[in-house]
Amino acid sequence: MNTPTVPPTRFSRRSFLKTSSAAAAGLAATQFPAVFTARAAAMEKVKIGLIGCGGRGTGAVLDALGAATNVIYPGAGYHTEDVKEGAQVAHKDIEVVALCDLFRDRLSRARENLSKLGIHIPNAMCFDGFDGYQKLLEVKEINYVIHATPPKFRPEQVLAAVKAGKHVFMEKPGAVDAPGCRTLLEAYEIAQQKGLGIACGTQRRHMKGYNETIKRIQGGEIGDLEYLRCYWNGGVIWVIEQTPEMSDMEWQLRNWNYFTWLSGDHYVEQHLHNIDIMNWVMGAHPIKAFGMGGRQMRQHPIHGHIYDHFAVEYEYPNGVRMFSQARQMNHCEGKVEEGAHGSKGSSNCANWIKQKDGKFWRFRDPEVNPYQQEHRNLIESVRAGRPLNEAKNLAESTLTAIMGRDAAYSGQTVEWEQIFASKRVWGPAELKFGPAPFPPVPNPGEYKVI
Repeated sequence: MNTPTVPPTRFSRRSFLKTSSAAAAGLAATQFPAVFTARAAAMEKVKIGLIGCGGRGTGAVLDALGAATNVIYPGAGYHTEDVKEGAQVAHKDIEVVALCDLFRDRLSRARENLSKLGIHIPNAMCFDGFDGYQKLLEVKEINYVIHATPPKFRPEQVLAAVKAGKHVFMEKPGAVDAPGCRTLLEAYEIAQQKGLGIACGTQRRHMKGYNETIKRIQGGEIGDLEYLRCYWNGGVIWVIEQTPEMSDMEWQLRNWNYFTWLSGDHYVEQHLHNIDIMNWVMGAHPIKAFGMGGRQMRQHPIHGHIYDHFAVEYEYPNGVRMFSQARQMNHCEGKVEEGAHGSKGSSNCANWIKQKDGKFWRFRDPEVNPYQQEHRNLIESVRAGRPLNEAKNLAESTLTAIMGRDAAYSGQTVEWEQIFASKRVWGPAELKFGPAPFPPVPNPGEYKVI
């Protein structure tokens, strides 16, 4: 049978290249698959330090607190972070201690929203600038760090957090390039050694429906897997225009979705969710990718230098193909879903299985709020002495997406070992406000995987 098996839960750098991804063990209070550390640091009171106070960061803090918000989770990800009138903090065992962002206006907006919940962050606990996260990590009472900066900065900052002995919740994707993925793997290993937890913003892994459905797929209910497919085809997301007051660097940082060095391109930043599900279903990462893409409808300078459409074919170790599409164009058919097809039937991986003999199963239990559940799972796992560590899963899925992106950028087949060993670091050598080169659009046939 081609049905994947669940691999061991201990990984080295070598096994990151060779073995399949994630997870058999479950939390004591849940059934969610995860990788666990051997021991845990005590965390009776959760004391949060937030790094990245934009919509995602503020939304993540409010999710951890269990507060009702006006946050919308559209296809492009949420960026509205207003607290609902009269909202209350559901979890009294959680405290917000400090905030950090590159920009003071973002800090002010986050403080304003938290103040509606009776949470007041003093000036001394608000840090800005490129080194602000280092100052936040020096605050000893913080034991839970939320990382919601643009993806470029996550690997280094997560590594610094675990070195400082903090539990971490980090948004996805994990990086924008292979060196960043290797740094995230280092953070995973240090967290394992220190007994620290890392949860990631791949919230589908914390949904009951996905967990039950994928367990059934891996148990053979659709037979031998024959092919997979996944999509994130949606509209154009928000854009920040450059004002005369903004330097090139500030504008790119505020308009980060449109620059590969900050976001990884939308194929990595957004489609990562679906690709992560495919790896989860397979219990493995692909061994190669071939694809195409381009920049057809978004050609204005405000759209930076990323593509607006991708189509990538992956091959897994057992020969199963996965077909992937990602598009950001208005007035086109939308499709955000996953699919697994086998010798006995098919599934959407989320909540139903349809067998060829006519049998149909659907997940009908009440579903959790996954954006809140991912925090509760991490906190409960730490308190149970078995900290959840999802960093390896995220590094592997992120590198899978990077492999597909670079296959489209280059117009060539890209293999796993090749992309894992890549030395290309996206972004300027020095981070400072002022003039910044506008990166060219990658051209297939010219772009090289290095």
